Amino acid sequence: VQLQASGGGLVQPGGSLRLSCAASGRTFSNYGMGWFRQAPGKEREIVGAISSTGGTAYYADSVKGRFTISRDNAKSTVYLQMNSLKLEDTAVYYCAARFTRAQPIWSREYDYWGQGTQVTVSS
Repeated sequence: VQLQASGGGLVQPGGSLRLSCAASGRTFSNYGMGWFRQAPGKEREIVGAISSTGGTAYYADSVKGRFTISRDNAKSTVYLQMNSLKLEDTAVYYCAARFTRAQPIWSREYDYWGQGTQVTVSS
């Protein structure tokens, strides 16, 4: 499956962005999806993940209550709505897919990765 992430940009602290990840090539509804991020000098970390049906989502503690993952299986797209952005949210954000009904939370579990989109939170 091919993944194309988009929607990154520059935003002030407290602002919002919505990232999108469009999938192609396979039946999207068979894949659990995850969002990860990697800041300069840091390891890639999980932001959140969503099950293949969208019924279950996981969030890292650092984003819980501020970020929301959703998916539209008819459009083969997963979203990451980011609100109340903080300086420490600055990173390259990646979407990932795994052939599973679940919502894997470890990067090593994912088989397919998008190219990443830069999110910069700065005043």
